Parts: sequence; C-alpha cells; structure tokens
Amino acid sequence: MKTGLLLVDIQNDYFPGGMVELVEIDDAAAKAEELLTLFRKHQLPTYHIQHIALEKGSPAFLANTSGSEIHERVKPLPEDVVIQKHFPNSFRETDLLDRLKNADVSKLVICGAMSHMCIDATTRAAADYGFRCMVIHDACATRDLKFLDTVVPAQQVHASFMSALAFAYAKVISFQEFVSSFRV
Repeated sequence: MKTGLLLVDIQNDYFPGGMVELVEIDDAAAKAEELLTLFRKHQLPTYHIQHIALEKGSPAFLANTSGSEIHERVKPLPEDVVIQKHFPNSFRETDLLDRLKNADVSKLVICGAMSHMCIDATTRAAADYGFRCMVIHDACATRDLKFLDTVVPAQQVHASFMSALAFAYAKVISFQEFVSSFRV
C-alpha cells in the first residue's frame, strides 16, 4: 500500500491579485511545493486537484482563465495526474477514488485550500472511504469568514477546522513534523 499526495486547489485565484486571496497562501504553497518535490523524489503518486467553476458569475476559478490555473509553485508536470472538480469534495463526480485504488494508495497526505471548504470536505470523504489521512496544517490556507455580524479571522477559521479534522478524520501535523517522520 502506498502513500499519495493530494494538492487541493492551489490555484492562482487564491494568491495576491487573485479573485479570492487567502491569508498566508504563499507560505502554504511553499510547503506544498516542498511536499511535491519530496513525493516526486521518491516516486510516490501525486494528484493535483483543480477546481473549475461551472456557474456564471462565480467569484473564482472560471474556466479558461489564468485564475483557475494551478499555481506555478506546484505546476503539474506533463505526466502528473490533474483531476478537475466542480464541488468542494474532490471525490464528488470525479475519478479520484478509482485512481487512488488503481494505484494501491491507502494513505493520503493532504494540503492546499481552503481549509474550511475543500480541505475539510475532501479529508472527510477520504476518511469515509477508508483512507488513512494526514493533513499538513501549515501547507493549507483559508480566509476570514463572516457569520451574521461577526468576522472570524482566518487563523481562527483554520484552527477550528484543523481541530475538527484531527478529532476523527485525520492526523493533523506541521510540515516539519511530516518531514521529520517521513519514511518510504
């Protein structure tokens, strides 16, 4: 059984100048880039997840725009698997599950954006499908949210969702903890 890397929605619209800039996305992407380099070095399977919006007027990820492209830090190589999705859950209406099973992947390392949406939905689905999940918390990013009249800072949003995932769905660790314990 293998370990695979899911790079979820690390796309230009989340970066400075994009349609939905995330807090600390540059730092998260730098760590995701290092994860990708490590997985490539050890010839472990990697999966780039790319969100493409279907709705006209969507705030981000419109098809055939530079904002929907995967960011240069984690740019897929021609032989890399890129899975396009239209929902927060990377498994919904995609062939991700089949690809993981065909590659004999049983463990997933998950990073990307947004912590409170696609990372959460994808991790929960993966765990429900029986994968052992590990979320690299500092290789994920999110943004401030508003609920009624309350603005919830991105750091609190992120901490809340990482805490919830760690409770029952994934081992949630830092990039450094992952690298220190990495074994092929």
